[in-house]
Amino acid sequence: MLTLAIECATKTIGLALLEEEVIRAELYFRSARHHTEVLLSAVEQMFILTGETLERVDLLACTTGPGSFTGLRIGVSTVKGLALAMSKPVVGVSTLEALAMNAVPATGLICPLIDAGNGQVYTALFRIGPDGVPQAVTPEKLTDIACFLQDLDREGIVFVGDGAVRYAKLIGETRPGILCDGDRQRLLGSAVGRIGLCRYRSGGALDTGGFTPKYLRLSEAEIHRPGAD
Repeated sequence: MLTLAIECATKTIGLALLEEEVIRAELYFRSARHHTEVLLSAVEQMFILTGETLERVDLLACTTGPGSFTGLRIGVSTVKGLALAMSKPVVGVSTLEALAMNAVPATGLICPLIDAGNGQVYTALFRIGPDGVPQAVTPEKLTDIACFLQDLDREGIVFVGDGAVRYAKLIGETRPGILCDGDRQRLLGSAVGRIGLCRYRSGGALDTGGFTPKYLRLSEAEIHRPGAD
């Protein structure tokens, strides 16, 4: 099975093409240009490099959030358009879940942190399951990082993500744990592809028409909409 995985929920873009669990190609980059300007051309370049074609893809996997409103909309709409045009199944993957894959083969708790600005992070706790992919221990949420660390009653946790990098000093002072090194802070398309393939095999394909992002918070437009609380 050939899986095309797309990750653009943050400031970076991650793409991967997997044949079963084997990575055929992977691209990761941070561009000053808008995601819409580079995403499809990057997908095309990956197929050129591998000698594959879009028509041969069996499954599409994409991060659904949390993350950037713009990045999530672009990623989901791109995957949805490809899936509808090709009549291929789609699997959604949590951004935090994909980030937690960076801590493999950790046997304890994993805490991915995505910086949400203003002292807040998107986070949840995970463990690596018997199938080799992260399983949620707590619900995903948007929270104040200082309060979250104070309320965290467990130690020996592996922290990963740009939020973990930004708040490394606070984590060290508040909740002793393990901080993944720089190379393992990236949101990778290959992680999205591997989780997506596992989910698809267990019956986790989504309704393509109802495939939507999971933001976890209101956009600025919704916050300032007349009548909003």
